[in-house]
Amino acid sequence: MTTNLMFALIGLFLVTAFTNVLATLKTILMSKKIMNPVYLLVFADAMIFATIVSKVTSSEGLQFTIAYALGKTVGVFIGNKIEDRLALGILEVDLFLNDKGKVIEISKRLRETGYTVNNSLVRGNNEEKRYQIEVVIKRKEFKILESIIKEFGVVNPTLKVKTLSKVDGKITTTRLKEA
Repeated sequence: MTTNLMFALIGLFLVTAFTNVLATLKTILMSKKIMNPVYLLVFADAMIFATIVSKVTSSEGLQFTIAYALGKTVGVFIGNKIEDRLALGILEVDLFLNDKGKVIEISKRLRETGYTVNNSLVRGNNEEKRYQIEVVIKRKEFKILESIIKEFGVVNPTLKVKTLSKVDGKITTTRLKEA
């Protein structure tokens, strides 16, 4: 294998991985209804894709196809890691507990942290009393919520987590220095 061929394959792999990162981010942004950057991402992706497809289809041998497929796979992996870091979106988290005292303590701590919290009495299995804490948080702050729950000795609680597309009114940001 010549040096030029090797550089071409590595370049194809890297460019394909990059475009797939763009495509993954485009999908994420579209699902969150953040449309302005999507137009630029689609344009860049289309330009690069057209160039790559012409290179892969005009080449001889399976190595360009393999480099393209590996680049797409790595691009999805990297895009997923970036999405995990960005953690775009808003969540509604419902925490269900049997211990009223812990519900009051956790709710108080969440409010001190800056979240809006709702409490309610609900019925669980066999109509037994349970208490619900409802909190709306930014997705990237979910770990803060988990740490507050653990702070009060609650291990493996029942959580119902819903992704929200829109919230009108106040979305608070935590006042904690560290997550």
